[in-house]
Amino acid sequence: MPSDMIDHIELKGVELQLPLMRNLSNNELYSQEDKIETETGTMFVAVQGEQNKPAIITYHDLGLDCVSNFQSFFNYVDMRVLLRSFCVYHINAPGQEEGAPSFPEGYVYPTVDQLAEMVLSVVNFYNLKHFVGLGVGAGANILAKFALQYPDFVDGLFLVNCTSRVASWTEWGYQKINAMYLRSSGMTSSALEYLLWHHFGKVTEERNHDLIQVYREYFSKSVKPLNLSLFIDSYIRRTDLNIQRELDTMKKKSERRFKCQVLLLVGALSPHLDDTIEMNGRLDPTNSSWMKLSDCGMALEEQPGKVSEVLRLFLQGLGFALNQFQQRLSSSLSSEAPSLSLKKLILSRQHSLDEQKSEFDRDYHQNVHIVENPIDMTLNTTTHL
Repeated sequence: MPSDMIDHIELKGVELQLPLMRNLSNNELYSQEDKIETETGTMFVAVQGEQNKPAIITYHDLGLDCVSNFQSFFNYVDMRVLLRSFCVYHINAPGQEEGAPSFPEGYVYPTVDQLAEMVLSVVNFYNLKHFVGLGVGAGANILAKFALQYPDFVDGLFLVNCTSRVASWTEWGYQKINAMYLRSSGMTSSALEYLLWHHFGKVTEERNHDLIQVYREYFSKSVKPLNLSLFIDSYIRRTDLNIQRELDTMKKKSERRFKCQVLLLVGALSPHLDDTIEMNGRLDPTNSSWMKLSDCGMALEEQPGKVSEVLRLFLQGLGFALNQFQQRLSSSLSSEAPSLSLKKLILSRQHSLDEQKSEFDRDYHQNVHIVENPIDMTLNTTTHL
């Protein structure tokens, strides 16, 4: 091509924009924060939303608090729309909130059963008649225990990385060593790497290193090692949920079962995948579902779009009318929505879904597939995203 035919483009200037920095500190999104005293410990609860609306109670995982575990997820654009219909009560386990003082020497930390019992104090404090539970890891186990003990308060459980069994010898050994080092030496490199593995699974070159680095710095600088060690000690001494799937109708009366809808969610890269599969095998298939999200370990952080859409469908299945979601912020948001296949996750209160049918039909051809249950193809609905 002749040189005189080549178009020339002159660069006039470069405008630099700083990227949005990730922040795991309290940014005053909460309408109020309360200190709730109980016989077994003190909890700080952050309230997000208007208290005259239906309630969602969250409970965080090990090494995190309500801010570092849920803030970015509830700041996601779809979740901000969803929050217009709910009030969220974020529970912090004793001593795990941001800026908490270290416990004195000899402090006896509540057991997991006692932590579950303390949720009742939150329910009574805010005069809640019922709520939907959203828990991650240790928090999921605590909310599950509460739902079994006080089923009338719980409309549904959305559990991420939940386990139903006692700690295995491997988990007990690793966590016991970490708790010992946290008490004696603070946040050591081995304890930090174990926490990252606990939340993200195996870290590879393809993973989100910027996100992982944010949590690496958070664990190093913001976590009170002594307080976390006591929480870890309590969690590895957890008792079994004592739930059991039994198809023999003659034995059902003696079983301990969830009376509410339960959705188990796990990332494909999560180290807790097998725990959720095992728990799924113990649940009643008529009111429970299991879902695995691809390409993530920390699902709320790495796949907030998919998780928020699954949560929306779960809430609709419980009978909540989410009118705000009818008004999409943009067509690009709706393109991320999962398909009609997710409707199979919702097994109760079917009449509440009739009004949503046309919306589900529009999403039918998205790339979500129902696959065989990892326990038994005749039992729960199992979904991969």
